[in-house]
Amino acid sequence: MFARLHKTLQHTEDLILVSLLLFMILTAVGQIIMRNVFGSGVIWADAMVRIMVLWLGLLGAMAATRDDNHINIDILSRFMAPRLQTLARVITLLFTSALCGLTAYYGSRFVLMEYEFKSPGFAAVPAWICEIIIPIAFAIIALRCLLLAYSAFHTFFWPDKINAAPCSLSQP
Repeated sequence: MFARLHKTLQHTEDLILVSLLLFMILTAVGQIIMRNVFGSGVIWADAMVRIMVLWLGLLGAMAATRDDNHINIDILSRFMAPRLQTLARVITLLFTSALCGLTAYYGSRFVLMEYEFKSPGFAAVPAWICEIIIPIAFAIIALRCLLLAYSAFHTFFWPDKINAAPCSLSQP
């Protein structure tokens, strides 16, 4: 049951990403055509595309973390023994999780301020709705990094059970 829920959430996340990218491209192309052919366009469309870029970037970062495919700078780990690489991975993932958790916290405070000040976003959409992805995405990334760290920690202490790691996010 958990595997089916995980797969459904993964497909939903991918569907949202693809739909958002398609809608963003269609909106941008539509704006270009309207400006060049008709000499006008939708006033708030450019602001909406900028917001969609924010959402697409953060949803993409969530998906990359889900698949353990996020950006790594691993210059030192290439020269380490395999067990030390695992330990470095645990430390790095815990640090990343803490940093993303802090970003989620301060992002939520920022969104709350935007809500209280009633800042405009685009058209009739308030800014806080446009920015709500910031704390949500960073909280999910923090949680996923924590789960990946747990899995790497498990591998560090029980290396013979690498394929039986309890928290592989890419494999339900």
